[in-house]
Amino acid sequence: MIILIFFVGLWYFSLFSQTFFQHRYAAHGAFKMNTFWERFFFLFAYITQGSSYMSPRAYAIMHRMHHAYTDTDKDPHSPSFSSNVFSMMWRTKTIFEGIEKGTIPIEARFTKNLPEWTGFEKWADSIWSKLLWVLLYVVFFILFANSFWWYLLLPVIILMGPFHGVLINWFAHKYGYRNFGLKNTSQNLISIDIFMLGESYHNNHHKHPSSINFGNRWHEIDPIYHVILFLKRLGIVRIATPTYTIVRKEDYNQ
Repeated sequence: MIILIFFVGLWYFSLFSQTFFQHRYAAHGAFKMNTFWERFFFLFAYITQGSSYMSPRAYAIMHRMHHAYTDTDKDPHSPSFSSNVFSMMWRTKTIFEGIEKGTIPIEARFTKNLPEWTGFEKWADSIWSKLLWVLLYVVFFILFANSFWWYLLLPVIILMGPFHGVLINWFAHKYGYRNFGLKNTSQNLISIDIFMLGESYHNNHHKHPSSINFGNRWHEIDPIYHVILFLKRLGIVRIATPTYTIVRKEDYNQ
């Protein structure tokens, strides 16, 4: 039972960091915060994502590329240009690492208003950091897993961030329903999103990429939207004109 509680907790805390900090804040600039709180959420993301921690800077650049080049051969992760989910994941990994290491050319428009903490990220992105987290997870399982079957969750925990990503980047471009007739394959994966904290409303997100609310219909409840409003009341975030938006005119049918 301890392993299950740990897994569920890590699932949602890791996902919160990704959708709140790396996605809505870093990639889209949907809200702002001061340096203290930005670095707080750097640390929060590192702790909650552990071995699968993703640089907010690299994440933002790659995600902006996805919006600019959705379902084209320049899209970092499109099912339309990958034969299967694993080849898409490998392509995404290669591009992400290229962005991190500066080995692939990046258009200047993708590098504006990015959160950066160079010294911290040098450690957080290192192989030693990732190995340390894996070791901690293994020790935790040795101490608390009372059945072999619990160990089947270990690979998902180690690769939690990419696992979350592929659920949306693959499945939400193949299955679901659409509120908006965009010229890409984005879908709303499920109508009541209790598993992905609003991320599964992917068609809505492609229509309004910098909105703090990914929901559109009455049943499309986005819990992170309400978290952002709460943090605004506390003075932790400020909601203003987004600092970064890519909307391609050719994406729309109207």
